[in-house]
Amino acid sequence: MTIAATVYRGESVENTHAAHVAVVDASGTLLYSFGDPTRMTLARSAAKPAQALAVVETGALDRFDFDDADLALMCASHNSEPRHVERALAMLAKSRATEADLRCGAHAPLSDAVWKDWIRRDFTPTSGCSNCSGKHAGMLAAARALDAVIADYHLPDHPVQVRVKRTVAELCDLPEDGVQWAIDGCNLPTPAFPLDRLARLYAKIADAGAQAEPTGRQAALARIYRAMTMYPELVAGEGRFCTALMRAFDGDLVGKVGADASYAIGVRQGAAHPTGTIGIAVKVEDGNTTVLYAIVTDVLRQLGIGTEAQRNRLDTYRRPVLRNTMGIETGRLVVDAPLEGL
Repeated sequence: MTIAATVYRGESVENTHAAHVAVVDASGTLLYSFGDPTRMTLARSAAKPAQALAVVETGALDRFDFDDADLALMCASHNSEPRHVERALAMLAKSRATEADLRCGAHAPLSDAVWKDWIRRDFTPTSGCSNCSGKHAGMLAAARALDAVIADYHLPDHPVQVRVKRTVAELCDLPEDGVQWAIDGCNLPTPAFPLDRLARLYAKIADAGAQAEPTGRQAALARIYRAMTMYPELVAGEGRFCTALMRAFDGDLVGKVGADASYAIGVRQGAAHPTGTIGIAVKVEDGNTTVLYAIVTDVLRQLGIGTEAQRNRLDTYRRPVLRNTMGIETGRLVVDAPLEGL
């Protein structure tokens, strides 16, 4: 394994973390890498924009009057803040579905602030509070748009999931049997494919977002890009890396985390990367997200994405301060993942 980051306590090495990075251009050609850029990787929630594309292409958004904020929530792993839960429930109402139709379970929120609020109020979360409730609400709407039964929308052989599987493979430039499928934490199928194909997927989203007048599938991808970058607070929430990343770069890139430390970014040609659109994908072997965000921000710095001021907005993620329960600084995280090809 190729060590990408080391955590020190004092001057002693406490942990080392292996990781892999793939960077591709708009055509999907590998430009730079670290570790194994073809590692078979479960994209988890980083696949949500591709799943959302399958929903968009059913015509569900127009049929049920979903706006770009709704689309952003479909791509989200949200904090379960009131604005997230309220929008998910409103989306269900638009497609004549109910919270009881959701096949995702309830769980503790991803936000400590929301968790403390729930404890104070003795609140018991329901399925609408799931960080994936927007994705599920979108798929219920897609089932309605296809005139399919909604009860089994989460099952692999449902017409919605059959469309999702085909869409994911096409976006990754793979045959359908080139994508493996498992069951995600939210009870939906989740894909696995080579890491550089995840970068390819996000390069396509960013390339669509850079087009002046996209048509066909590119128009749908451009809408996803626009939704996520216009409403980064819905894609994650306060105190979360995805929201901070897209805010920092002012709409010039789109980024999404996947559980157990996968991450993908699409950078459109322009101010952030003047020489062309690129896609970036990162996977940390042990699933540590603190390490993941440090590596992602280091990769952006190596590639010279955006301005120094934009990159500096993410310094708390690139150089996290490790403290004990008394607030005393106890160690540091050092990233050493030089990209091959630079």
